[in-house]
Amino acid sequence: MRVVFVYPIRPKNGRINQKGKQIMENQGIIRNVINVKTPPAQPGFLGPDHTARAVIHQEFEYSDPFIVLMDDFLDKKDDTPVGGPHPHAGFETVSLLLEGEIGDEAHTMKQGDFQVMTAGSGIVHTETIEGRSRMRLLQMWLNLPKADRWTAPRVQDLTFENAPTVENNGAKTVLYSGSFAGLRSPVQNYVPLIVADITLQPGASVSESLPASYNAFLYVINGDVRVGDEASLLETNQIGWLSRGSANEASKLHIVAGAAGARVVLYAAEPQHDEIVSYGPFISDTQEEIKALYSDFRHGKMKHVSTLPDTQRFHY
Repeated sequence: MRVVFVYPIRPKNGRINQKGKQIMENQGIIRNVINVKTPPAQPGFLGPDHTARAVIHQEFEYSDPFIVLMDDFLDKKDDTPVGGPHPHAGFETVSLLLEGEIGDEAHTMKQGDFQVMTAGSGIVHTETIEGRSRMRLLQMWLNLPKADRWTAPRVQDLTFENAPTVENNGAKTVLYSGSFAGLRSPVQNYVPLIVADITLQPGASVSESLPASYNAFLYVINGDVRVGDEASLLETNQIGWLSRGSANEASKLHIVAGAAGARVVLYAAEPQHDEIVSYGPFISDTQEEIKALYSDFRHGKMKHVSTLPDTQRFHY
């Protein structure tokens, strides 16, 4: 399904500018839901206990800079190890572990932990689950700016305990990347990126500023919310893309939880407006570069993430 960005023109307590976007006095445009999808749960590649939802997939023309977002759920009932080493290059993986534990002896992510792995020129990493395990992981592929496509790999880990957090009037926001809700994450970004995990008690609301030019969406983990001045409904496992403005405008995101409360993850980032070539585990600018990446991997030129020097590993 294609996501087509359409700006609302219906005025409410505001005025209409020459571009036809709604401008609210003193707060900018209101972010409204312009497209809703309910990605189905499908069999995952880790076996019968693995289900995956392709929240974002094959729609980069509209989702820029977000390439892929997978919602992986594993309820593993045996002791056979699953997962293993695999390569990436040309983009960043942005991982938020909602439940459980994942990793190996060298590195383990626990519930609520966040990681940005800049694959850049090429890296091999391992995602292994040994023994019986219950795990839910959101993993994003985020495009790198063309000038930084082949940057040196690095890994940034932000633990749940150290993530900036604010609670107010029944709403709790945990910020993992960017600046939002008066918080600022220590995570460094090539592409300006906001990732915020927002939990709302029944009827609670948040109303926060958001850069108007950022491409943004909400993914509902549980419960339901009403979004924007149009009070559009988003329910569990739905993604709602938000309207956008221009770089010289302000915007406001307003969310209200339903009767059972809600948990939503906000993703927002500055589009890069660069075309990409996607094949297998690699992102590049040309098909020739894809071939070269496969050759590098086969000939052992991509190093494992565990071998990165301390100058390319960041722990917050």
